[in-house]
Amino acid sequence: MNPRRAVVAGIDLGGTNTVFGLIDGAGRCHATGRLATDSHQELSVYLQRLAAAIRHCLADRPDLRLQGIGIGAPNGNYTRGTIEHPPNLHWKGIVPFVAEFKKHVPLPMALTNDANAAALGEMRFGAARDLTDFLVITLGTGLGSGIVSHGRLVYGATGFAGELGHTIAVRNGRRCGCGRRGCLETYASATGLRRTFLELLSRTDTASDLRAAAPADITAAAIARAARDGDAVAIRAFRRTGEILGRQLADSVAHTSPAAIFLLGGLAQAGELIFAPTRRSLAKNLLPVFQGTVDIRPSGLPPESAAILGAAALIWEELDR
Repeated sequence: MNPRRAVVAGIDLGGTNTVFGLIDGAGRCHATGRLATDSHQELSVYLQRLAAAIRHCLADRPDLRLQGIGIGAPNGNYTRGTIEHPPNLHWKGIVPFVAEFKKHVPLPMALTNDANAAALGEMRFGAARDLTDFLVITLGTGLGSGIVSHGRLVYGATGFAGELGHTIAVRNGRRCGCGRRGCLETYASATGLRRTFLELLSRTDTASDLRAAAPADITAAAIARAARDGDAVAIRAFRRTGEILGRQLADSVAHTSPAAIFLLGGLAQAGELIFAPTRRSLAKNLLPVFQGTVDIRPSGLPPESAAILGAAALIWEELDR
């Protein structure tokens, strides 16, 4: 009789849905599941539902043996196993997620923010398997980041190191959800691209296919489609976004000297529309000593499963120590 295959549950906790996968040590996904996050509920009720969903998934796969659970979550603190003041969840304050979840599933468990999880996924299963020093930048509704140095994720003294999205890109610039002005994520994100496009649209009479579109239809994906079709305003919006992102990444290179910077997330799916201006700006703003030492690359993780692979990599790293 063949022994059961060891897997972990990689959980991506989003504001709307929670998605998980049962992932083996080679990064193969053997089963997936999802449930509505519904953080209006008491945490204990949500965790009961999540534990039941994982058990249900395992019941259909008796050939699998669950070894541990990794969680990627907004404002996840690896050091404490907590979710702290999450902006898009209704649980408030410091949420003791790991301690409470272990009451339902008594297995090794680790939690971090979703961008840190993506960095670990890139290192274990993606395009950074041969690297020890790199950055991962997630370009979605906001901007997340993970820093890997000497083969280890950088957490810092608080567990929150690597918040590049909340470095100041434009002094006294756009209001950010964190309460400050000019944070990088207000410019270099899907939301930031949209704001830049709308600003450019209001300041010029240049023709644009999106000028007559309803505001709700002007999304980052729609702007990317317009740019590919030659829309001058959309192309300018991408250039401006890449200029700001590349300039900030040049500062990050001075801090950490990575061999590569990986971009992933919805905005990264625009390909060279965002990669090309970001690379140009990075090169323009790098200190001479760093010229030619770092490049910007696409993620090696499948976009549809990057989040759960990252969360799985987090707990596999723990189990391997």
